[in-house]
Amino acid sequence: MTSADETPVRVGVFGLLGSGNLGNDGSLEAVLGYLRAAHPRAIVDALCGGPEVVAARYGIPATRLHWYRGEYRTASRAGAIASKGMGKLVDVVRTAAWVRRHDVVIVPGMGVLEATLPLRPWGFPYSLFLLCATGRLFGTRVALVGVGAAAIGDRPTRTLVRWSARLAAYRSYRDALSPDAMRAMGVDTARDEVYPDLAFALPTPRASAPSSPPGPVCVGVMDFHGGNDDRARAEEIHRRYLDGTTRFVRALVEDGRPVRLLTGDECDAPVVAAILDAVDSPLVTAAEAASLADLMKEMAAADTVVATRYHNLICALKVGTPTLALSYAAKSDALMAQMGLAAYCHPAREVDTDRLLEQFRELEKRSAELRRTLTERNLAAAQRLQHQFTALTTALFPATDHAHALREAP
Repeated sequence: MTSADETPVRVGVFGLLGSGNLGNDGSLEAVLGYLRAAHPRAIVDALCGGPEVVAARYGIPATRLHWYRGEYRTASRAGAIASKGMGKLVDVVRTAAWVRRHDVVIVPGMGVLEATLPLRPWGFPYSLFLLCATGRLFGTRVALVGVGAAAIGDRPTRTLVRWSARLAAYRSYRDALSPDAMRAMGVDTARDEVYPDLAFALPTPRASAPSSPPGPVCVGVMDFHGGNDDRARAEEIHRRYLDGTTRFVRALVEDGRPVRLLTGDECDAPVVAAILDAVDSPLVTAAEAASLADLMKEMAAADTVVATRYHNLICALKVGTPTLALSYAAKSDALMAQMGLAAYCHPAREVDTDRLLEQFRELEKRSAELRRTLTERNLAAAQRLQHQFTALTTALFPATDHAHALREAP
């Protein structure tokens, strides 16, 4: 018979997981790895965007985040608008019931406290607020672990994000810019810590030796339309980004370089198709990556990576491949600086193909030196993440479960 102090801890994971974004799922994978290693008796399930994917891929029970299945489609008809509104009310009850069944809920990584991409306040910010508010109400410890934050201009979104952060029992961030942003929004961050992104805790494939003559280049693309404050010129930003990136790929092909196009979200597929149509060369191919592990394998086989999405950058840097960032937010610049490549950022909103090629050639000249730098920085990141997981155990898990984990550790 199991004694009371041996009752397994009930842990929930929460977010837009299993919805096609590889970075979000990579953060989940890192947290599940930590839970299975440090807290093997924990009972884990998810409240997430893609429950079927999460259940099949990670082997945990999963519940749909929103009652209304069309939550992230624009509602134009009266029936759809009414259903979406009803869904907001139903989700209060659903979220509260789910939270109440858990001792701990972890929001694994992701930019949940930012609006660097288009975002409506009554979408995910509202869902996160419900989570944190009901966690406080029912005494369930909610942890925002290794999350990203940025200053938010839209007042309703900023209010929901601020209160979500205040109500959480634990917060840590993936870069030093994030606590600064939360302080500016009125959140006390004195006890919060900064650690590398959770994806740095994932297994790393072996990198290939640089090719001679110059070998393949991975180009990670994005369905980029600017951020939350760029809606008025979103199409112009997208057109400039696509045109500049296409010209860059064409220039690589003219130099005889094989180019491998990569994505980080299902919504990026049209950008890949547009570049393939425009360049029309057998040297340009597209990868079908289903996980960050797949992306890392592609990038480990490349001489150089040029990428836009934040977690594409992380994958490239983690495998030690010299990387140039098409940067769309301050978090990308901060990541590149952290890994010793601050000079190799290029604005995604203003792609200048000539300047991009110049930076690319300089990057390749310094390839051997930068690979050594990345090896050192990756080792430091892995060590810091061990501190993150130790801190998480101390903050969230009962002493009996912690003692059990220590006894069971190899």
